[in-house]
Amino acid sequence: MKKTLTIILVVVVAVALYCWDIYNKMIIANEAVDNQWAQVETQFQRRFDLIPNLVESVKGAMQQEQKVFGDLAEARTRYANAKTTDAKVEAVGGVESAFAKLLAIIENYPQLKSVETVQTLMAQLEGAENRVSVERKRFNDLARDFNVLIKRLPANLFASWFGFSEKQYIQSVAGAEQAPSVKF
Repeated sequence: MKKTLTIILVVVVAVALYCWDIYNKMIIANEAVDNQWAQVETQFQRRFDLIPNLVESVKGAMQQEQKVFGDLAEARTRYANAKTTDAKVEAVGGVESAFAKLLAIIENYPQLKSVETVQTLMAQLEGAENRVSVERKRFNDLARDFNVLIKRLPANLFASWFGFSEKQYIQSVAGAEQAPSVKF
């Protein structure tokens, strides 16, 4: 009887230690994803701060393109008002779509491309876009690692008990593979 009790106790302790280890791994992975999301948001904010400067620099010469400016402002507002990571990921798509249209318009106005302010802002935005791209990839990599961790057996059984759920990837907006068309 004592031997059986010892074996049961060892098994219970082993299972408890395994649960503890799995839980800690999930916490570490979840925090890594959250930390990386903060990096993505930092780059989004940098980009969002640069966009109004570019818009103001270009606005005077492009009165007929007011819809694009309105779309950008609306998309930035949706992002600023989003409360969850998933809502922010969705709102970013609107900003990226409107921003792509603005860039296409600038490309079609050669006189704007020669203005020093616009050139400087475009270079800063290009750098911001590159940083956003890098941080998005890092976020998606960590989200993938987290998702794999909580989906694998037997960790998937514990993930739901501990309240962990799958992280959403940052994806391109529908139609992003096509260049925006600008008609005058």
